[in-house]
Order: sequence, then structure tokens, then C-alpha cells
Amino acid sequence: MLTSDLAISFRRGDKIFPFLIKNGAEGFLRDAENLIEIFEEAEGKTRGALEAELEEYVGTGTDYRILRGMIKLLTDRCEFETHAPADPLEIRQKVFLEARKLHPVLPDSEARKTILESAADEFDTDADSLFSGLYADLAAQQKLISFKPIEAEDLLNLYNLSQAQAIFYRCVEMKIRVAPSSAQEYRAIFGWIKHFGLIHSVVGNAANGYEITLTGAASLFHRSQKYGVRMAVFLPVLLLCKNWKMRAEINDKRGTLFYELSSEQTELISNRFDEPEYVNPDLEKLLKNWEKLGSDWRLKENRKVIDLGRTAFIPDLVIISPDAREVYLDVLGFWTPKSLQKRLEEFSSAGYKKFIIAASHELRGSREEPLWESPNVIFYKTKIEPRVLIEMAEKLLYVMQN
Repeated sequence: MLTSDLAISFRRGDKIFPFLIKNGAEGFLRDAENLIEIFEEAEGKTRGALEAELEEYVGTGTDYRILRGMIKLLTDRCEFETHAPADPLEIRQKVFLEARKLHPVLPDSEARKTILESAADEFDTDADSLFSGLYADLAAQQKLISFKPIEAEDLLNLYNLSQAQAIFYRCVEMKIRVAPSSAQEYRAIFGWIKHFGLIHSVVGNAANGYEITLTGAASLFHRSQKYGVRMAVFLPVLLLCKNWKMRAEINDKRGTLFYELSSEQTELISNRFDEPEYVNPDLEKLLKNWEKLGSDWRLKENRKVIDLGRTAFIPDLVIISPDAREVYLDVLGFWTPKSLQKRLEEFSSAGYKKFIIAASHELRGSREEPLWESPNVIFYKTKIEPRVLIEMAEKLLYVMQN
């Protein structure tokens, strides 16, 4: 994705729009082709050499910011590697220690040759290789070992998508209205929200559709940058869903602005398969530890959207007792005490008790500590203990039965 300094947007009234390259823009298409060619031909060269070629191409023209945006996206598709006969830090330490014995050392002097040869013997290499590895850990000296190819038109589509994504770095709140849809389509959009661990609340029901409110990065006081990236990465998968309209409130230096999209738009093309996969590591760890436990209690993936009347509940897992009774488990992504308290109030209003919420201290998006306790909530530091969940589920089922 683009960094904030490369993001370009404009306003009309109280609306904000990302700068988008129009389809068929021959000049930018030609630029994309040329930049891709520079990257393809740079394999095996140093990052410094690549950057020098790119700097020469960009020059000081009026489109330099757009070109630098394309370069950022192409650089993200590169893999660089440090090439040296040993750890460059160890090489420098050895060379500098040897140099102290013959100080001062002039370029192209016999003393310099002696120092490099003496140090090279210790690392079982030659003087030239040792010298080339002396500062190999500097970014400019790293070598490009692979570049993931892309077509010029796809690069322009990726650029447009990245400009839209950058708007969400400053998002205060996003509202998504989902029209009445099939259960499969509901699960898709709710599933992606859960997948990226976004703080959300839901109003509505399956028959009439839902309004989903996502907390934006600009609303958090803690870990907002990390959350903002997660929210931006959500956009490509939202574009793959159906029957929705979105309105995001943006905290902009020009004032409060709004960015609107719908599933009917055609300007932005999703690049879902170019985005990094995110899997909740706490959830994975819990599933593995549950298998090791060997309990009569089972833990399964949940595929239901549970209707709570005015809102909906989309838990991650379902805990099943030996006598087949169920308690649903929701492992939160990012959260705040305020958002969690609001969620508990929704369950209380619906009279729903068959749930456990697991909240990680690491993903708390506010410096505030929760000042309350709930039999339905477990806070954890590094992992969720299966035995603790079973104990909680037993107590909840006992209370509901009695």
C-alpha cells in the first residue's frame, strides 16, 4: 500500500475522493510499462543502483508524486537480500581492528591490501569479496533477488486501489449498509470483518438487512497506525462482497469529510490475492491446544449468523459439551473497553447468555482498563487456555439450566 505522503485526494463539498488514474491513460500506462521494465532488469543489482535508475526516470516532472507511488507499489513486490561472506558487523569489527595496527591507511595503499587480506583469511574468503561485504547490510547495498511480475494495467488498478485505501488511515467511523441478502452473502461480509479483527457493532436482522458500524483508526488512542492498515486492507475484500453501501467519516486537515462507495462502483478493482493473508494466531493456537487436551468437550468453527433481534452475533467458534449443548466463542481482534461494554449491553437486551468473549490485552485499542468483570468475558495475555473456556462454559450452562 501507499504511505501517507504518497496519498493524493481532493474534496468536493463535504466529500473526499481519492485521485484515480483513468482507464486508457496512455501516458501513465507507458510510465507503468517503463517502471516495470526497470525493476525486471534490476534483478541481481543493488538497491542503490535500482534507486538511482528510478530517480533518473522520475526526474522533476509534474507527475513525480504519482510515479513515486507506483515505485512504492513495485518495491513492495521485491525481495532484497544482504550478500556478504559473513555478518557485515563482524567484518567491520575485524577490519577496523586490523586497521589500527597500520594506521593511517590510505586508499590503494599496500597497508589497505594487507588489512583486507589478513581479515579475509579469518572469514575464508578473498579480499575483494570481503570489501564488498563490508557495508552489505546497508539498504543501498542489498541486492534485488526477486521481483513479482505485474502487468502495466494491473499496476494502474493497484495504484487506484491503494489511493482509496490510504483514505482509511484517517477514518473515524465507517458505516456499511447491507441490503437483504442470502445467508452466504451475509457470512461473507461479516466473515471478512472478523477476519481483520475490526471493532464493529451491528444493527438489523436477516430479513431487513444490517447496518454495520466499524470504528476507524482515528478514533483509537492506542495502536491506531496498525489498526489503520488493517482497516485499509479490508477495502479490497469489501469490494468482492455484494449489496452494500458504505459511508466513511474521515478526519482530514481540511475538516470532517465523507468517502462513499457501493458494491455497484466500477472504478476500483480488488486485488485480494495480492494482499497479505491474516490469520488470528491466538485462534490457531487455541485450536491446536484444544486437540492436545483430549477433552470430551469439542471446539468447532462456527458458520452461523445468530440473530439477536436488533443486532447480530457472528462468533468464531462453538464449544460443544459432552451432552451436545452449545456455547459460542468470539475471539476479538482489536477492541476497547467501551466497545466491549456496548457489546455486552446488546447481549443483555436480547437476553442472550450462551456466549464467551475472549479479549487479548495486546489488541486493546485504548489505554483505559476495563473496570468491570463478566462471567462471559475472559481477558488473556499470550494464549487462551482451553481448560478455562471449558470451566466458563460449564458455569454458563449450569446457570441457564437452573
